[in-house]
Amino acid sequence: MELTMNTLEQSPGGLAGATRSSRPYTPESRRSVGQNLHGVVLAPAKRQWAQEINEELEKSASQPTSEAGRWKDAPPSELVAHILEHFHQRHRQQLPELTRLARMVERVHGEHPACPRGLADTLDSLRHELEDHMQTEEQVLFPLIARGEGTSARTLILVMRMEDHHHAEALKRLDKLTRGFTPPPVACSTWRALYLGLSGLCVDLMEHVYLEDNVLFQIAAPTRKRETSHG
Repeated sequence: MELTMNTLEQSPGGLAGATRSSRPYTPESRRSVGQNLHGVVLAPAKRQWAQEINEELEKSASQPTSEAGRWKDAPPSELVAHILEHFHQRHRQQLPELTRLARMVERVHGEHPACPRGLADTLDSLRHELEDHMQTEEQVLFPLIARGEGTSARTLILVMRMEDHHHAEALKRLDKLTRGFTPPPVACSTWRALYLGLSGLCVDLMEHVYLEDNVLFQIAAPTRKRETSHG
């Protein structure tokens, strides 16, 4: 599964398709905050998670989605509430647990050629970076947007966009370390649970970034399109 900057910037139709395609490979019904990943029902060993998700992304990238239309027409305060509930809370549950599983896999299978050595540290760095990002949104930016004062925070919005692109680079590193989130045939249940959870994290973070950068921020502080001059 090759993750690029364009993947994170594609239409919400594509992201909705990715979410649909990933649900069989992530914890059942996106279990509530605090649920442990050890409770997942594991898919067959030969299932190609990354390949199927990537194919779905490409196939559905241009398809419209009522979900995107709903948020584009909704008050910014409602979209802010949705992002807080469905993404900020979820990331705070996902990353510590995935980091814990990654350290277990690296400790037990460190000598295996396919072991994702360095994955736990990468996830821990992403967790700290994302936590700082989310706190800035929760404490400063989102209250401004909810009050209809987003245009006064254009500089902060630009910083948040830059950080979102940095998160995209982190997803590319995760993809590389895990060889497209594909565990080897000999992988234990913990290793497989780790990669299932990582695929879900990536889809969630892609949708999170899209809704912020291309819907919420655009509504709160529309960017001015430059007119192209000819001649």
